[in-house]
Amino acid sequence: MMTWVFIGCLLAFLAVALGAFGAHALRSRRSPEQLAVFQTGVQYQVLHALALILVGVLERGVIPDSVATAAGWLFLVGTVLFSGSLYLLVLTGMRRLGAITPFGGLCFLAGWLVLAIATLHP
Repeated sequence: MMTWVFIGCLLAFLAVALGAFGAHALRSRRSPEQLAVFQTGVQYQVLHALALILVGVLERGVIPDSVATAAGWLFLVGTVLFSGSLYLLVLTGMRRLGAITPFGGLCFLAGWLVLAIATLHP
């Protein structure tokens, strides 16, 4: 069984570290537009790290394990695809990585929808 609270905490830790890296190490090396893209990745990572923590809490008797597993994986994959592609886009300049970002966004949307439906049918 995945420990969504643990994974969420690790992703939040990493988001804070990446946010500091972006604010300090990248400030003089990237354009303001690129820094904004990087910060968008950080913001979505933090939000969905908290979502994973929520999944872990809800998994303890509020929603079925199968729903928690589905939502957890959707949030985790969404973070890797969405935030990860934005980080790589800024760090490498490879514009084609932007084509991956919407798939991460779709995973986020699906994860929230799975949780919403699960709360209607406890």
